[in-house]
Amino acid sequence: MASEKTQKEIPLYIKVNEGDNVATIVNSGGLKEATVFSCGLELQEFIPEGHKVTITDLKQGEEIIRYGEVIGYAEVPIKKGSWVREKYVKLPTPPLLDELPIATKSDEELPPLDGYTFEGYRNADGSAGIKNILGITTSVQCVAGVLNYTVNKIKKELLPKFPNVHDVVALNHTYGCGVAINAPEAKIPIRTIQNLATHPNFGGEVMVVGLGCEKLLPERLIPGDHAKANILSLQDQQGFMKMVDSIMKMAEERLEKLSKRERVTCPVSDLVIGLQCGGSDAFSGVTANPAVGYAADLLVRAGATVLFSEVTEVRDAIHLLTPRAVNEEVGRVLINEMKWYDNYLQKGDSDRSANPSPGNKKGGLVNVVEKSLGSIAKSGSSPISGVLSPGEKAMEKGLIFAATPASDFVCGTLQLASGMHIQVFTTGRGTPYGLQMAPVVKVSSRNSLKDQWSDLIDINAGQIATGEATIEEVGWKIFHFILDVASGHKQTWSEHWGLHNDLSLFNPAPIT
Repeated sequence: MASEKTQKEIPLYIKVNEGDNVATIVNSGGLKEATVFSCGLELQEFIPEGHKVTITDLKQGEEIIRYGEVIGYAEVPIKKGSWVREKYVKLPTPPLLDELPIATKSDEELPPLDGYTFEGYRNADGSAGIKNILGITTSVQCVAGVLNYTVNKIKKELLPKFPNVHDVVALNHTYGCGVAINAPEAKIPIRTIQNLATHPNFGGEVMVVGLGCEKLLPERLIPGDHAKANILSLQDQQGFMKMVDSIMKMAEERLEKLSKRERVTCPVSDLVIGLQCGGSDAFSGVTANPAVGYAADLLVRAGATVLFSEVTEVRDAIHLLTPRAVNEEVGRVLINEMKWYDNYLQKGDSDRSANPSPGNKKGGLVNVVEKSLGSIAKSGSSPISGVLSPGEKAMEKGLIFAATPASDFVCGTLQLASGMHIQVFTTGRGTPYGLQMAPVVKVSSRNSLKDQWSDLIDINAGQIATGEATIEEVGWKIFHFILDVASGHKQTWSEHWGLHNDLSLFNPAPIT
């Protein structure tokens, strides 16, 4: 194992696939012109960390290959040892959706992984939570100010009386009124709010605060015959303090019930784990995402449900996913989600070229094709057993594609609606993103990011790039860390600091 000093002195690059004609610079700070690698490759210019170097001469129009796949075409001749800049790479056309192979990959399934459990909270409906939280849902954004005021008061005055309850969460959002409530695509934000309200970490104690005149009737958010007992309408109250007192009374009744819950041993099959990447860089697809993919396979083998998402970040690699569908039906549904999103972007006079972000490009990603090929590594190698439309609840076990936009905040909200207990979030550039309803495990793609953000990154996959750890070793580490977090034995850094982003609904329907 090389020391840190040796790693800095020896020029290193990563070639992902034997057929690649570009490689990624590993050294922190990049490498200067005339640097010579052990293979004899000499740099023609300075190349930053994470950016690509040509390992052969490329003619104009020639394929640029990474991950064994075409990520673009050379706009100009590029000499061996040169920096492959974004402006030199022509974006290829996306895979044609009607010509994809479906359910053709028939690898032998890995054996079940038995004997792993976690300590969770069993719910009356048979599901399990990993947290004991009181969730208070809003039916319209108008009530958010009153609810926020009251939640702060609940935390100060009531929550200390119930130490077995971890938190009180206001499920605020910008939906509910001034919207085309009956538009076909309004089903997406509505079912998202419905499913957030019944998240397994809330222990079945549903509570909704409404205004009284909104289009999204609170009754639509709560299943069962006892909906009215769980709804409080502010327009029925006599002034502000009466509103606050009424919310606190309802909350205290539910806190008393939640406080009686105790952790019990649960099988890993009760877990729903979400996978996401944000602030990605060129290392994400060779360190953090493959390690998470290995952990995802372990979770699937142990019986869990694993969600991977972000349509625009799988669209250009969809030809590698449809063969993994368990059957023709699942493959067709997966393709239909791609088509829906293609049409959605077209209506907004946009396309996939709007991704990646400036930060992704600074981290070495030249286009969405390269980003997609790295992104799908999070999904591991398991068969894709199901597909969810945005905001749908996960009802199946195994690896599931949960269709969401690539936005961190929107994807996180939709995965929570699907029942996610823990999100594993890979990053190369770094982000303090977090969720209040569920822990977020941060996995860094680079050693330098872990060094910079030692109190924000939970697991460092950067050691894979430097040869200090293997994908398998980091994958197992992620797997065990997930179970420890689910059991309450460990906290993620985002939990420790109380970092969380606002819920952000996906609403493709009109606002009136």
